[in-house]
Amino acid sequence: MERKPFRISVEKAWRYFCLTYDIVWNATLVLLIAALCLVCFAAGAGAGYFAFLVKDLAVPSPDKMKSEIYSYEETSHMYFANGVYLGRFRSDLDREAVPLSDVSPYVVQAVIATEDEHFYEHDGVVPKAVIRAIFQEVANTPVKSGGSTLTQQLVKNQMLTSEVSFERKAKEMVLALRLERFFSKEEILEAYLNVVPFGRNSSGRNIAGIQAAAQGVFGVDAKELNLAQAAFLAGLPQNPFVYTPFAADGSVKQDVSAGLRRMKTVLRRMKQAGYISDKQYQEALAYDVTKHFAPPKPSPFERYPFLTMEIERRAKEVIAETFAKRDGHSAKEWGRDPALRRRYLGEAEKALRQGGLRIYTTIDKDIYERMQKVAARYPYYGNDNVYYTKDGKTGKTVAHRQPVEVGAMLIENKTGKIISFVGGRDYGREQLNHATQAHRSNGSTMKPLLVYAPAMEMGVIQPATIIPDLPLSIGSYTPKNADGKTHGLVTARDALRWSYNIPAVRTYRRIQSKQPVDYLRKMGITSVSKQEEANPALAIGGTHIGVTVEENVNAYATFANYGSFVDAYMIEKITDKDGNIIYQHQTKPVPVFSPQTSYLMIDMMRDVLNGGTASSVRRYLTFSADWAGKTGTSQDKRDSWFIAVNPSVTFGVWVGYDHPAPLESRYKGLSYSQRTQLLWAQFMNAAYGAKPKLIAPPKRFSMPGGIVRRAYCAASGLSPSETCRQAGLVRYDLYNTKFTPKEGEENDLTEGRFVIIDGRRYAVLETTPEEFVTRGVIANPDVLSEWGISDADWAGADFAAAPLEDNGRDPASPSVRLNRGQLVWSGRSERDVIGYRVYELDHTGGRRVVAVIKRGEATAFSVLKPGAAYCVTAVDIAGRESAPSASVSLPSAASHEPPADGNNAANGNTQPPASR
Repeated sequence: MERKPFRISVEKAWRYFCLTYDIVWNATLVLLIAALCLVCFAAGAGAGYFAFLVKDLAVPSPDKMKSEIYSYEETSHMYFANGVYLGRFRSDLDREAVPLSDVSPYVVQAVIATEDEHFYEHDGVVPKAVIRAIFQEVANTPVKSGGSTLTQQLVKNQMLTSEVSFERKAKEMVLALRLERFFSKEEILEAYLNVVPFGRNSSGRNIAGIQAAAQGVFGVDAKELNLAQAAFLAGLPQNPFVYTPFAADGSVKQDVSAGLRRMKTVLRRMKQAGYISDKQYQEALAYDVTKHFAPPKPSPFERYPFLTMEIERRAKEVIAETFAKRDGHSAKEWGRDPALRRRYLGEAEKALRQGGLRIYTTIDKDIYERMQKVAARYPYYGNDNVYYTKDGKTGKTVAHRQPVEVGAMLIENKTGKIISFVGGRDYGREQLNHATQAHRSNGSTMKPLLVYAPAMEMGVIQPATIIPDLPLSIGSYTPKNADGKTHGLVTARDALRWSYNIPAVRTYRRIQSKQPVDYLRKMGITSVSKQEEANPALAIGGTHIGVTVEENVNAYATFANYGSFVDAYMIEKITDKDGNIIYQHQTKPVPVFSPQTSYLMIDMMRDVLNGGTASSVRRYLTFSADWAGKTGTSQDKRDSWFIAVNPSVTFGVWVGYDHPAPLESRYKGLSYSQRTQLLWAQFMNAAYGAKPKLIAPPKRFSMPGGIVRRAYCAASGLSPSETCRQAGLVRYDLYNTKFTPKEGEENDLTEGRFVIIDGRRYAVLETTPEEFVTRGVIANPDVLSEWGISDADWAGADFAAAPLEDNGRDPASPSVRLNRGQLVWSGRSERDVIGYRVYELDHTGGRRVVAVIKRGEATAFSVLKPGAAYCVTAVDIAGRESAPSASVSLPSAASHEPPADGNNAANGNTQPPASR
């Protein structure tokens, strides 16, 4: 059977094609519609979810955004005097803001090429990058490229938390879009570069911001970074503590390859972005950044521990008080309300740690560093001391070794600037600042402040006033002089020169009722309470708490300022990071003494160095100046002081143990006071080497008006009488014209009759035999009685005659003997015996006086006649005479034997010994 060929007509084919097309089109359309529905659903769900995530986000105003993105923690800085940079303030993070104009263009290019290549094109968010990041997050891919622009990173760091969540990401995107609307790209980039962390610096400290990174990693400013350095730093923010080249202790890591690889990546991206040429790329790769890492830098705290801690303490105080005043709180409120103090001290602490403040101090860098070297190298402190305590847990006795410590303070008189100080020998051993925080007894350095200057101001004494340095008891308190002796009548000038304690206590008692402690308070010494005023030992430094070196030195500067107290200060001013002044010190002098009192005190203290207790100082100094000062020693030699002033500065030194113990009396040939004075002089020599004009001004203290030079009587301190002039007792001294001795006020001296016993003068009675009386000048008793002591207390005083009590009975007969041809006898113990009469006996039993021996003279008589007999009687103050002693005689010339020595006379035998 014949087969027919297969044929499809055109019409049929077209029909099939159209049918297929309709089916495919309808299916595709259905799929597209379904996909579109799904996309719309997803978009709607996503938009709804996005809206849900940001529904609680308060849209910030432009000002609020500006405040937040620029509100980053910034390190504060400290400065020596005259703007000399000291270093960064202690904080957990080093950061210093810089404007974009002060950043190397390479840094900007490197950051954009690496972190956000479309930075100048997008509006804060790159959708493609966001979708990619969401997909990677949902798919949990091992590699996540991230989707944040620089704007988003800035928002995350400054306006949001670092929480990883879709909510935070949604808010980040909204805020990034808003930020881009109100801020320029340059402002955003500048803020970012000042915020981003960069790991650690060469001191091991955390750093953030490009300036801190440039300084901390390479030791240069941000604008000085070269291409390789900029690329290295730009790579750090991705993983700061992996890529940073420094370990936590500041040392360079053994392996820094991770950071170097990251740098090469940054350079490659810069080349791809067209920022650098191939030649620049190759040169940067060849540059060895590891050879240009910043060397280890000790922090300011490590270099100047006492200083940085003191600056921190004082800066916190002045800022807190400034903040309190800003909010309307008075100084009284601030000083008395503990809760208020805690609140504002907390605010001040935060401002110092994070506010980027600039703290300018009065400390002279050169002088300060030189003084620290002297303190560290001084070889004459003395040996360590060992003290013992009981362990509270074990009950065992534990030995502790402690070295001699030191505190010193140098203050400029006129301004009150603290030029330098020494806080101690080793901050690592003892963190207490011995110049500003340690309270110790100030010993005799208290005398000018509390006793002599106030007494002169009150008109009670003048430099030439006579003060009795005689034994004194006040209840159970018996002050003693350092040498253990008393010195009779001394002037106030000499009492200060030799630092006698008893005259100081006597003077203090005369002004005690007039509240002399008020003078201390005016001079900044607040640790002495009003209750201590009744303690007479306060006059010589016997305080419960003590004073600091700063307080003591600052008070002495009052004399240099002619009676005005200028409070010492260390913080000159504090500014914010924009240079606006937050705090500026204002000097407020407080009148304390008159210029006349102050100058007289200065003149008296000059004598301390000119032949007084500090006479060794001038030979220790390498320069000369008009110095006036005072030494001081506390009880048992536990504290040693020397403070001196000149027309420019006041400087004082304290030496002692932290756990109070006596200083060695001598060490390497020097007494404890000489060691203190030598240390003081070495500090001053060092300071003079740095600032000679400041330390040794050519001018002297000038005498103010109202001071005159007048004559006085050395026996009374009064205007000299003719008797005083004839006795050669006229002296001259300076006086406040308001308190000069008045002519004819009283008789300063009288022609007196007295007996002398053991070197002391005693008043005679009407019946006292004239042959035992000595004539001379004596002080007027009425003048001496103003010190409130009885007549008996004047025994031994110059130009005074104390009463000698008559015991009312006849003296006992002396015991007489011959000794080598000399008549000798023993003095009797009766206090009222004033001398002896030697009689020659005649053959009729009569007698005649051949010698009068005053008590205190040698009890012997040698002008004997051979064969004559002699006896001796004792005479008392009332003129009573004892019975004659046994008679003794010298052998006659016819005798061939010498007289026996003593036996016959002792036995009362008046006959010559028998011949042998």
